[in-house]
Amino acid sequence: MPDLINTDFEVHSLERIAAAAPRPWWHLLKYAVAGILLGIVFVKAEIISWFRIQEMFRLQSFHMYGVIGSAVVVAAISVWIIKRFSIKTFSGEKIDFTPKKYNKGQVIGGLIFGAGWALTGACPGPLFAQIGTGAFVVIIMILSAMAGTWVYGLLREKLPH
Repeated sequence: MPDLINTDFEVHSLERIAAAAPRPWWHLLKYAVAGILLGIVFVKAEIISWFRIQEMFRLQSFHMYGVIGSAVVVAAISVWIIKRFSIKTFSGEKIDFTPKKYNKGQVIGGLIFGAGWALTGACPGPLFAQIGTGAFVVIIMILSAMAGTWVYGLLREKLPH
């Protein structure tokens, strides 16, 4: 088997983090603040609402499509700016965008993800914001998402990539 080069951004990032010197716990506060602010935005934009998500899947409202479409536009502009001006990470690393091959596993995974999203009325992003609003039943979805990720890790080599 030829040597495979792992181009996953997360893998490179985790390797770099593991090699870095340990930082005090309070360095993580910036991530907590960013997460809390993002959660507030999710709640105010109603994108954590089970009813909004059901409206989207039933094609009854444009609200969620507008939010998702806006996110795609912002992401596209952000990637263009990063490439155009060779912007680096906060730690000075060059940001590389590696083309990914299309495969049937992406379609299968997308269908599984979409089915879970439609059935539960929640995608992984806003789950913690839902807990913040008092919807503690969402803990079951978080545990299920973690279990699904664990199963994927076990079966990764046998799945289509």
